[in-house]
Amino acid sequence: MTELADQTHADLEMRRRRARFRAWHRGMREADLILGRFADTHIGAMDEARMDEFETLLEVPDGDLLKWMTGEQPVPPAFDTPLFRDIRATASKL
Repeated sequence: MTELADQTHADLEMRRRRARFRAWHRGMREADLILGRFADTHIGAMDEARMDEFETLLEVPDGDLLKWMTGEQPVPPAFDTPLFRDIRATASKL
């Protein structure tokens, strides 16, 4: 690998570690379990674009996220992504 590729890989790994921590430390236990377990299973394979999506989703308040997960509220189009649908499918198996 080149020096730039090494740095890019190191940056992505740091983002993955931060995102995994944030996924497990949200505030509501239900959100921790959904996002934390998803992160543990899938974050290692996420590329930069998917990490961007995941980090954006981590900014959503727990209450909104859980309402979208349960269908209590419709998922806003900006968040109705393949990543969100993967997380919801994983959560339905818990």
